[in-house]
Amino acid sequence: MSDRDAEFAEYFAGRSSAMRGTAYLLCGDWHRAEDLVQATFTKLYLAWRRISRHEVLDAYTRQILVRTFVSDTRRGWFRKERQADFPPDSEAPGSGSAEDRLLLIEALTHVAPRQRAVLVLRYWEDLSVEETARALNCTTGTVKSQAARGLQTLRGRLADEYQERVR
Repeated sequence: MSDRDAEFAEYFAGRSSAMRGTAYLLCGDWHRAEDLVQATFTKLYLAWRRISRHEVLDAYTRQILVRTFVSDTRRGWFRKERQADFPPDSEAPGSGSAEDRLLLIEALTHVAPRQRAVLVLRYWEDLSVEETARALNCTTGTVKSQAARGLQTLRGRLADEYQERVR
């Protein structure tokens, strides 16, 4: 194994789990998240020899992940499959009750893919508006407007769920 391959293997071992969590928040399905991470790291490996700035590798990998998610969503192949009515294989990372997390993840599936990508990058990955814009290859104004629309949709879905719980 070459030094470059060893570096890639080390990076993959250290970051694939975190990227899987981000992918899960984007798509809401652990199996699809695995596919997204696999596609992301395959693309990263193909570009590995050309990458010289390893200090920005996480941002570059997140950018590949989000663009792969948005690209797959545009193709529409996932719409043929429906999400199961049972909880995911394992608990999603985060704090709060498991029920609240599942409710939030379910509500995220009703947010448009681009808006969902903005919400995950801004509020889960804690990226700045500028970093999110670079990851999505758009303007900061687009990030702000997509975040506002996504949060509005998310709040509406959560309000609906809350009303159903109260009844």
